[in-house]
Amino acid sequence: MTDYQIRRATSAEEILAASRLLDNPAKPEWAQRFLTEPAHHLLLAWIEDKAVGFISGVETTHPDKGTEMFLYELGVDEEHRNRGIGRALVAELKRLAAERGCYGMWVLTDRDNSAALKTYRAAGADEESDHVMLTFNF
Repeated sequence: MTDYQIRRATSAEEILAASRLLDNPAKPEWAQRFLTEPAHHLLLAWIEDKAVGFISGVETTHPDKGTEMFLYELGVDEEHRNRGIGRALVAELKRLAAERGCYGMWVLTDRDNSAALKTYRAAGADEESDHVMLTFNF
């Protein structure tokens, strides 16, 4: 039996309450904009009234490929790790992606991020690649 519930964020206030789980503090206007985009998804794992984990995903559509889910970020409070919360969040985003007609889901992580690799593999990820990520900063 789990002691947490996973729910989709529906308000900027929920995202702001979970802001400590993100890399940086959430901004109210960005949280609201995120929520207004129908292809953006943020799921939160709650224990009672405290968010202890999150996952965000963005649907991307290409004319010759269809729509896939990009698993943008996953985070679980340090004190709540190794309890299946991260794996459950990935599973729920996979379920949502399939429900929305996505043909697959993908994620990037660092090769030395053993916790992320363990979580993604435990959640069913089955393919690695040697792609190189390049960024354009503005």
